[in-house]
Amino acid sequence: MDMTVKPLPELVKELPPHAQRVVRDFVEFLLMKHRPKVGRKLRQDWAGALRDYRDQYTALELQRKALEWRSEA
Repeated sequence: MDMTVKPLPELVKELPPHAQRVVRDFVEFLLMKHRPKVGRKLRQDWAGALRDYRDQYTALELQRKALEWRSEA
């Protein structure tokens, strides 16, 4: 029994074409899943936008109101 481990490209070449496509799709999926996420820079242009309402609402009420306004938009 041969106990040598074949490199992955050699193993894939031994597969039929359909199975090679499945392997390729899976590898592309894994690459996409493990790729570092590129996020957008955090916007803070909204800071102070609710200042006019601080005397009318508590912080909790203001959070709820902001959620309402956001869902209406």
